[in-house]
Amino acid sequence: MTGDGDGFDVRSLAATFRTGAVVGGHEHRWGQLVFASSGLMRISTDETLWLVPPTRAIWVPAGVRHSISISGEVTMRTLYIANHRAQPLPRQPSVLEVSPLLRELILHILKIGMLAVERPEHDRFAGLLVDLLLSASPQDLSLPLPRDLRARRLADKIQSRPAEGGDLSDLARMAGASLRTLQRLFPRETGLTIEGWRQKARLLHAIASLSSGASVTEAALDCGYQSIAAFIDAFTKQFGVTPGRYVAR
Repeated sequence: MTGDGDGFDVRSLAATFRTGAVVGGHEHRWGQLVFASSGLMRISTDETLWLVPPTRAIWVPAGVRHSISISGEVTMRTLYIANHRAQPLPRQPSVLEVSPLLRELILHILKIGMLAVERPEHDRFAGLLVDLLLSASPQDLSLPLPRDLRARRLADKIQSRPAEGGDLSDLARMAGASLRTLQRLFPRETGLTIEGWRQKARLLHAIASLSSGASVTEAALDCGYQSIAAFIDAFTKQFGVTPGRYVAR
């Protein structure tokens, strides 16, 4: 059965991007697994931003319009999985931890180029790929984005300058709304309070810093924490692992 795969279960693509590169909004007919062994990717839709550091990959289902921005030199390795094969995989984008076995399988499939339906060994590789993706640990590296223009202006301000403290009332006025209004909007549109959203945005920025080689202290200061102990505590509560162990993994 070839289904919508035109005789193939998996296709592959390798590309290298320099820092600052942007792949504008687009979507794919097949589901897409995007992985890079170095550099940092930010994948965004209208509603969510995902951070994809090295040793992580993102699964983007077919038909999901998204854009990609690059920090550092990224050697991107992409597998496109035919829809009949991707049926068990998540219906929403998801950042996944890449185990050593999954990494080697991704690279092996890239060497082959495409996995043909009629070849038994290719069928086994495609089945193993889906199994490994289903068993991969999901990573909470997403940031929900508000749709309201005032809330979005505040979100963009926080993301662009995560180290800035600033009184939320002042930031709200700059965004064109009262703090009370934004305190209603953020939970409704993102599921997080403004304070919770700002903290997660800062901690994701810290992961970006750590992924680029910053020390734990540098990452803490870079995202606005003056107390290293408070940073480590917040990071551990959010991601279930200390910053040092996160880097080691």
